[in-house]
Amino acid sequence: MKARPGLARDLIARQRELARLVEPQDRLDWPPRLVAGVDCAFPVGGKRTRAAAVLFRFPELECVAEAVSELDTTLPYIPGLLSFRELPAIVQALEQLPQAPDVVLCDGQGMAHPRRFGVACHLGVETGLPAVGVGKSRLCGQHHTPGLEKGSREPLIDNGEEIGRVVRTRANVRPVYVSVGHRVSLTTAVDLVLSCTTRFRLPEPIRAADRLADQSSARCSR
Repeated sequence: MKARPGLARDLIARQRELARLVEPQDRLDWPPRLVAGVDCAFPVGGKRTRAAAVLFRFPELECVAEAVSELDTTLPYIPGLLSFRELPAIVQALEQLPQAPDVVLCDGQGMAHPRRFGVACHLGVETGLPAVGVGKSRLCGQHHTPGLEKGSREPLIDNGEEIGRVVRTRANVRPVYVSVGHRVSLTTAVDLVLSCTTRFRLPEPIRAADRLADQSSARCSR
């Protein structure tokens, strides 16, 4: 799938426009009652977009519902613009859940993005849901290495601005990159990610969504 001429330019302009709508303050009750994780896969050589949304009761981290949405992929892969490719399927998967989550954990960036508008920001602005980005790798910015114990964190800085935090979610395991998506402060985002992380590097809702997106059928244990 090839990008039409000017597509990247148009989408970047749209990102910058929508980024002004991101609210980096808490607009959710704490503690939340329901936390969702979302992730995407691209089967059939990228011709299809499969999104998974898995709903957990918090703080018990009990999986209560899940949904999968699969659509034709309508945009090519363009670095820094992946949210435009993923979002239609993610939104549809969330809409299929029996209850709306209080907050969504996204496998990807929030404001820790060159234009401060990763998938967690895009999802939050599109739906109005509080959202948090949890990236497995750094997209931009610089940071010191956090301590080796769980809960250690360091600011992620880009052009003098703190755009996220580098958080050790498990002792002696590579950190993750936590950033604001929408209607959640950075401090709350880090607290939520750590509260949703148990024996593994990634928060349980994202782990469940990642597994489900790679499958063709639901396997939530109730």
